Amino acid sequence: MIRVLLADDQLLVRAGFRALLDAQRDIEVAGEASDGAEAVRLVGEVRPDVVLMDVRMPVLDGLAATRRITEDGRFEGVKVVILTTFELDEYVFEAIRAGASGFLVKDTEPDELLRAVRAVVDGDALLSPGVTRRLIAEFAARSRTPADEGRLAELTDREREVMALVGMGLSNEEIARRLVVSPLTAKTHVSRTMVKLAARDRAQLVVLAYESGLVRPGWLG
Repeated sequence: MIRVLLADDQLLVRAGFRALLDAQRDIEVAGEASDGAEAVRLVGEVRPDVVLMDVRMPVLDGLAATRRITEDGRFEGVKVVILTTFELDEYVFEAIRAGASGFLVKDTEPDELLRAVRAVVDGDALLSPGVTRRLIAEFAARSRTPADEGRLAELTDREREVMALVGMGLSNEEIARRLVVSPLTAKTHVSRTMVKLAARDRAQLVVLAYESGLVRPGWLG
């Protein structure tokens, strides 16, 4: 059973998400928070697998709450997915840097929301839709962190190649077709790369691909 914590200051938004999630056999809503501080507290109490986190909330905003959750060793394994009204909300860039596993716009289709919750639990990130790829590219363009190719020193040539393809938004299946290998082999390369770079998930691997200069904004088709 996948346990989800809803963090949004709008009661109707939380009610809508709860109705959708609780209707699934493999998902349950473990709690609701109306501000970021309450979200952080509830993460410690209910230990969710996924937090659906609004950005703009009172007391403590979603960005600060995300950082507190992802930097707290007690909450290892908890995934944060940012909810935003706008596709290119400026706060989302820093949320991904803070360790969020991806983002969803609030008017996303129900099936996409369910897919996202299940994907982040499996260690994937929300990188397939074109809007997400544009978001990551824009994030990298705004990043103040200088390129650091030294972080990639431990990677093999194949792992660098795979990381670049992940950074361009390709799924494991697409990477497998591009490199003419099996999807399992592609997934293994991605997993090993994440381990070597201490990336929490696929979203951070994409960010690292841009920040290291391995992939640059404008390469996305």
